[in-house]
Amino acid sequence: MPTPLPPLTFADALDRSAVVGATRVVADLVARPEVSAAWDAESSCAGMSVGALAYHLALQPRRVVEVLGAPAPAPHAPLVTVDAHYAQAAWIREDLDGPSNVGVRTRSQEAAAEGPESVDGLLVATLAGLDDALARAPRAVLVPWTGAAMATDDFLVTRLLEMVVHADDLASSVDLPTPELPPGAVVPVLRVLTDLAVRRHGQAALVRTLSRPQRAPRDVSAL
Repeated sequence: MPTPLPPLTFADALDRSAVVGATRVVADLVARPEVSAAWDAESSCAGMSVGALAYHLALQPRRVVEVLGAPAPAPHAPLVTVDAHYAQAAWIREDLDGPSNVGVRTRSQEAAAEGPESVDGLLVATLAGLDDALARAPRAVLVPWTGAAMATDDFLVTRLLEMVVHADDLASSVDLPTPELPPGAVVPVLRVLTDLAVRRHGQAALVRTLSRPQRAPRDVSAL
């Protein structure tokens, strides 16, 4: 029987300045003329326009400002770790037409209808408040869409994962190179993806994919 993996947490171990650096990269990508020119075209994410994807990407650092500025959970509230957060996520268990995924696409499309300037403005406003939000962040936050409390650094890593993955999606959608994000943003995301992939497919699948492609399985997707 496989040895269970320990809970995954980044509490008090994240370089929070990487959140600001990643947000600047996202803002530069969303502001590219190639993105606005393809705003209503289909993106690399099935069923989502380029504009909807750009909004969804821009929303991730905005959520950081909103959640860090909201009332903190009770001092002794149990904290959900990163692996548990994804294990409980409805959108991972659903297919593309599941209610959670349809809801994300619908809300993003409605917001994108206001145009590229609106999404650019959202990121400008987010960057204006991000440093202060990070400096004032409590020990833990309440994630409103799950109702669970998380260590602040664990929550931030979940938003970094969204930014890293969807920055690649957006760049791919408009034939741009995937932008380089700060190592402090990418390294914890790669750790999460590796952890989730091992939990889903087992150790051998990941070891073979990274070192022995001739014996690797076809799919080691983390999500």
